[in-house]
Amino acid sequence: MSGASRARSPWPVSPVPETAAMPAGELTAEDAWAIIRRHGAWTVARASFVRFRYADGFSHSRALALQLCLAVVPFLIAFVGLSGSLYAERPGMVLRRTLLSVVPGGSTGALQAAIQPAGRGDRTALWLGLGTAVVALVVAMGQVERGANRIYGIRRDRPSRQKYTRAVVLAGASGVPYLVGFLVLVAGADFADAVEDVYGFDDDVVGWLAVPIAVVLMLAAVTVMIRRGPRRRQPGWSLVAVGAAVSFVLWLAFTGLLAGYLQASGSFGAVYGPLAGIMALLIWAQLTSMAILLGFAVTAQLEAARAGLLHPVEPDPGPGDARSLDVL
Repeated sequence: MSGASRARSPWPVSPVPETAAMPAGELTAEDAWAIIRRHGAWTVARASFVRFRYADGFSHSRALALQLCLAVVPFLIAFVGLSGSLYAERPGMVLRRTLLSVVPGGSTGALQAAIQPAGRGDRTALWLGLGTAVVALVVAMGQVERGANRIYGIRRDRPSRQKYTRAVVLAGASGVPYLVGFLVLVAGADFADAVEDVYGFDDDVVGWLAVPIAVVLMLAAVTVMIRRGPRRRQPGWSLVAVGAAVSFVLWLAFTGLLAGYLQASGSFGAVYGPLAGIMALLIWAQLTSMAILLGFAVTAQLEAARAGLLHPVEPDPGPGDARSLDVL
């Protein structure tokens, strides 16, 4: 077990032992199902949420959401604006038409002006915007590590050089695929229509192919985050994939609720006007960040339960140290 995992956490969550170093070896998805059958799905889910909550998961979700917004907006604007300069004019057209079809109506005009192809004088600003987006995405991956470490009860993150070197790799291996998968999955029909208009491919075929690819991209992205993010030796890929699947299901539920609210609330665009798209993005980023970190919490709690650590939080200090927070 690493020194980071052995150290007593200053947060009330119980540190998760590194089961990969135990004689039984790395945990698998089969072990996860055995734990769920033994303790019950509701009990495991409740314990995972308690771990998330007492690790200050909501604050870490807000910090991650901010970085996602700082990355998504300039990245999309810069890519579309620079598409001609990057010899990717047609992909830029697809992305532009997809974005215009999914944003709330009140912000369509502002977005249309922002994502026009760049003129010669605008390219420097757009390149700077793209650089800002990359930096924000790297910082977001660093925030993923910080939130994950707290959920696992780890006191410190990696040293800065190691942390952000890993964050650069995670930004390319997880951050970009996740955002691409999100856009394709949320705007599946609109994306297919845009591809048909620009490339001439049949939109039904594009839709049937794009959706499963987007699902795979998002699942793979979160799996890599959970496997490589925390400062510890993680269990086997199949167990980590269980946490990624939980994260994806939660994301689908949160996104569906948000989409239903935006459709049911006809006044959303009227109230926020040109800012409607930004407000929707802020809400989506918060819900997405919660889904990602809850996936970490489920993975952590399954591993803790397998090691015999049934309590997601440490007892409150005081007379008798009563375990008022026991949930398993």
